[in-house]
Amino acid sequence: MDAEKKQLLIAGGGIAGMAAALGASHAGWDVRVFERAAEFSEVGAGVQLGPNVVRRLQAWGLQEGLQAVCAMPQRLRAHSACSGRELAQTPLGASMVQRYGAAYVTIHRADLHQLLVHAVQGREGVFINHGQPVEEILGLEGVATIRTPAYPCVEGDALLLADGVWSQLRAGVLGDTSRPRVSGHLAYRALIPMADVPAAWRAHEVNVWLGPQLHAVHYPVRRGELLNLVVIVEGPAPEDLTQWDHAANALQLARALQGSCAALRDMVGSVEASGGQWRLWPLSDRAPLTGPQGMARGLVGLIGDAAHPMRPYLAQGAGMAIEDAAELQRALAMADLDVSTRLRRYALNRWQRNARVQARSIRNGEIFHATGLMRWGRDSALRLLGSRLMDVPWLYRGDGACATGW
Repeated sequence: MDAEKKQLLIAGGGIAGMAAALGASHAGWDVRVFERAAEFSEVGAGVQLGPNVVRRLQAWGLQEGLQAVCAMPQRLRAHSACSGRELAQTPLGASMVQRYGAAYVTIHRADLHQLLVHAVQGREGVFINHGQPVEEILGLEGVATIRTPAYPCVEGDALLLADGVWSQLRAGVLGDTSRPRVSGHLAYRALIPMADVPAAWRAHEVNVWLGPQLHAVHYPVRRGELLNLVVIVEGPAPEDLTQWDHAANALQLARALQGSCAALRDMVGSVEASGGQWRLWPLSDRAPLTGPQGMARGLVGLIGDAAHPMRPYLAQGAGMAIEDAAELQRALAMADLDVSTRLRRYALNRWQRNARVQARSIRNGEIFHATGLMRWGRDSALRLLGSRLMDVPWLYRGDGACATGW
């Protein structure tokens, strides 16, 4: 191991792992990423990135690459899923740049991941090991020691867990054997060529449909060439997801949307008409963090979903992982502190914001899926206050990190 540079071991090479690798490299550390997959593939669907996240990508010099693959919606519109009536809208586009110093963008998850991968691969001292999951943590005294299928003993100055909501390593580090909570919400996701979308919705905007025990959201990705459509309904997950074929997914979703307006049902129908397929994800999370101990312990840090998996109702899952990575960079660069203190500083500076986003995401889900009087009150408030309710200044202003505008 290079005596002059410290080395970070990262378990997991998804968005959180790649962002952390990039941040640690900027902090002057060497990085070794251990990824389970034999190669990176184009998986997932769309991601929304608020200006709080875009500023961090800009600070890493990724603005040009981001602009080449994302879409920049011009407004956010909320509709009743039952009547189809527009309830409220708020400007995005240039308005977000003026207010928060960066754009609100939408992007294919694979494009965001690839953007980070390319940035990491261009940096000296960063190594990605495919087909090599971290199977065991062998020791954490003085150095972090791990085992992978090909490497019986790998040492580093610190270990970062970026292995997602179903992390296999978290329990051993935190002493927390609890499993993620099954939310009772099912996410149906699909991508549609923009040319196959009903003409009324071929626009650079984010549209949200709010209904009883369900909601839908759609927005452009990949420069506007595709539309990402997500419908989230409440209900039990199938016992064996491997037995759910795509036709069954479409049938179950159609049943859930029987009471919805024609416009939403037409949008959902365009998936099958275009030859697309629905992918099903049961949503799981954990209770909001209660302290820094949920994000760091000794020589081990946790990032993204391994630390704070959250529901998607604030569209900040990937965003909080990227914010984590930016804070990790700042902490790792504190060369006058020992490594465990740097990781604790990282956790201290992140846990409260992540907990707030987790809690707000849960609350948003209750509001989005409201029934009865609560639904009536939500719709009335949106019609009355509109843009004021849809903006989130405390979130988009972030933690004060500065970067150039769009």
